[in-house]
Order: sequence, then structure tokens, then C-alpha cells
Amino acid sequence: MGKMITIKDIAKVANVSVTTVSFVLNNKGEKMGISSEVIKKVLKIAEEMNYRPNMIASSLRTGKTRSIGLIVEDISNQFFSDFAKVIEREAIRSNYRVFYCSTSGDDARAVELVDSLLQANVDGYIITPTVGMKSTIDRLIDLQRPVVLIDRYFEDQNVSHVVLDNLDGAYTATRYFLEKGFKKIGFVTNLRELVQMQLRKQGYIDALNEVELYDKSRILELDYHITEEERIEKICDFLNTVTDIDAVLFSTNYLLLAGLQSFKKLGLKIPKDKAVISFDDHDSFRLHSPAITVLSQPIEEMGKKTVELLMMQMEDKAKFKVQKEKNKGNLIIRESV
Repeated sequence: MGKMITIKDIAKVANVSVTTVSFVLNNKGEKMGISSEVIKKVLKIAEEMNYRPNMIASSLRTGKTRSIGLIVEDISNQFFSDFAKVIEREAIRSNYRVFYCSTSGDDARAVELVDSLLQANVDGYIITPTVGMKSTIDRLIDLQRPVVLIDRYFEDQNVSHVVLDNLDGAYTATRYFLEKGFKKIGFVTNLRELVQMQLRKQGYIDALNEVELYDKSRILELDYHITEEERIEKICDFLNTVTDIDAVLFSTNYLLLAGLQSFKKLGLKIPKDKAVISFDDHDSFRLHSPAITVLSQPIEEMGKKTVELLMMQMEDKAKFKVQKEKNKGNLIIRESV
């Protein structure tokens, strides 16, 4: 195995001081008055020598690991995996690495993951909280750890978050159904206390109440922890029971994936028998025939903002002010309505 390249090696080749190399590699060159020519020279030599920073030594020296803990509900869900790609890309640009974790919506698992990341001394946390995770977030705040919540938050907790305007998204999707002439609109969602699900349900209700068409019997709320087969069966039972539904809004993409299989089992055609819209896009929705209309989240912008807020906290926790970002969704019109 070849010798590990150090900043001393780079300094010797570049004919500059070790301090100069350290400033340049830590993105402090301009701030410390180092010329652009020297900065370019040092970076070029570091790249040519295939320099890789010693994370352990850096952590002991600075108290930082240059790492971020990303805790989401399910990294295999395309919404979270797409979000994670943006977060990782933006973190790498700031010379941070990302540790991925999934809670599967389990409170105990979430606490265990936070404890593990605390032991690993990560510099910041990006979290999709579970229902019972409020006290764990409070603990991180008490420990003065930089935290940004994504996708959901706790209404009485003063912590930065980046989320979708879920109320407006569900309202917009339901109004689109109404504008297209559908009046008996169903809603398939999760039976959970999570704020984003409650807001999606409320947006659906608000749009129908405006035209006096709301009927609570057209709402199906499913336990999050049931199997895919159970979801399919329960959606089939729902559609067999409430037979007058002419359109269905699904509150998540994985619920629509189950819904599509339910429609197939029942011999229902989209949009002839039932029109559908889903929250959050999925590769298969574009390939499906007909292609599925979705209420899409601006993942690129949200991911960038999430990392930006976390970096601001990590750079100067004392001066950082909590920011709560709410983003408008985009109704992508396809063929399912």
C-alpha cells in the first residue's frame, strides 16, 4: 500500500507553508488573503497527488467529523432517495460526507439511530421525524446540535424545517378533479398523526366543502405498518364498498402503487372507471399507461435549502435564526384524469 499523502507533502511540492495548504484545503484561502494563483496551485497539486484528508486526525484537531446524519422514513422510497441524492451532492460540495439511515416509521428505531449518530459525533442532523420523535429532537436542540427537519415537523417545536405546503397541494389536486367534472372524489391516506398527512387530508376536505361535496365515507385511512398485500386488499374492499367514487387522490406514491394493483384486481380502468392523482412522483408513474398525474414536490430546491440551513447552523450556531421553509408543489398533468 502506498504512503498516505499529507498536507506536509503538498506544502513541500508547492513550496508553500503547511498553514497555507491547510487554509486552502479548508476553503479559507481567500479569507486569509492567499492569492488565487497559490490557491489554484495547491488544489492542483493536491488533486494530482490524490490527497485524501485524514478524517480522524481532523476530528481530533477541530472537534468536527465533517459528516452529516440523514435519517429518513424509508430510503428505498423514491421520494426520499431522490431527496437524499440532492442532499449528498450538496454536502460533498462543502466537503461533508453523509450517513444514511431509515426508521421505517418506528419510534424506537429512530431513537437508536440518533444515539448511534451522537456516538459517531456527526456535525449535523437532517431528519424526517417519526410520530413520537419530538422529545428526541428536543434532546438534540438541548445538546446544541444543528438540526433541520424535512418532509414533516412538530407544530409547537422551534426548529428549522423544509417542507411542502401540503394543505395547498391537496387542495390544488382536489380542485383539479372538480374542474374536470368529478364530484365523488375518494381519498386514500395513512392513519397517522404526522402533520403532513393531516394537512393533506384537510386540503382535500377544504376543496370539497367549498362546493358542498365532502363525504367522509369516501376517505380510507390505512395503518402505515401493514404489508403491501394488506394495503391492496383494503383498497379493494374500500372501492367495492363505496362504489360511487369516480376519482381518487392518493396521499403518497407507495399508496398509489398499491392502488394500481387494486385497480388491476378489480378490473378497473384509469381514467375511464376511476381518475387518479398521487402525491409525489415515481418513475413507474411516467411509464404507466396511462401516465399518472402527480402533485410533485420541488425536491431539487428543497434539498439545496435543507443543506444550506444546516451549513449555516454548523458554521455559526450562535448567530443562526430558525427558518421554516414551506414550498409549493407542482401539479404535473398527465393522462390519469
